[in-house]
Amino acid sequence: MPRQAAPSYDLARRLHAAAIRLLRRARREDAAMGLPPGQASALSVLVFGGAKTLSQLAAVEQVRPPTMSRMIDALERAGLVSRAAAADDRCSVRITATAFGVRVMHKGCDRRVGVLAEALASLGREQRGAIEAALDVLERLPPDSKA
Repeated sequence: MPRQAAPSYDLARRLHAAAIRLLRRARREDAAMGLPPGQASALSVLVFGGAKTLSQLAAVEQVRPPTMSRMIDALERAGLVSRAAAADDRCSVRITATAFGVRVMHKGCDRRVGVLAEALASLGREQRGAIEAALDVLERLPPDSKA
């Protein structure tokens, strides 16, 4: 690695580690949804990202289509998603979160955010301000072109 990249690399490593710790803390709340992590993640993509084909969803979740198909079957049996022929291509099936699926995901998200809010509440005003300033910068980073 070039010498100039070292400070950015070290910062990225620390950010990565902190993000993982925060997500692990928040993820403990996911059990209340009653979904395995893969299904919860797929439902989240549909709720917050809109309807997708099975192939699109498999690509986003980085799994093979047969694996995604099994997850969607389970979510559909639970009443969390529905399938319908795409309006523009009747051979293509669009998967959409149901109203029940949206409610389940929003409640799960609220529980996760609550855990993080509790952790942030334990910090001082200056520390929270520093995190807010850092988030302002992070939110301006260009989006991932592969997502």
